Amino acid sequence: MRCLIVDDQPSFCEAARELLEGQGLTVVGCANSASEAVRSVRELRPEVALVDIDLGSDSGFDLARRLVEDVDGDAPRVILISTHDEREFVKLIESSPAVGFLAKTELSDERIYQLLDRGAG
Repeated sequence: MRCLIVDDQPSFCEAARELLEGQGLTVVGCANSASEAVRSVRELRPEVALVDIDLGSDSGFDLARRLVEDVDGDAPRVILISTHDEREFVKLIESSPAVGFLAKTELSDERIYQLLDRGAG
């Protein structure tokens, strides 16, 4: 599984990369902004993008739409991530093209695969 992490905090990106690679996922890159994420998806062709809801001046919800609608070729499956409680964003998550939401504290390859399996069903 080729994964891109999109988060405006480089320290989180690196910690998540170490965690996920230690569990067997291939992290192809980390992007710190929406524009960098779009470039990275076009260049690196990840199968899944973990997108932080709050990207500083960018919206993770807007980015999820861009990645699914505007990327030429195979778009990655998007999983939204955040330190915020999912209940704060239920309607936005449901209306987004993301396959689901994952709290940063629950980040693991197992949870990612669960969301991808559920999103495929």
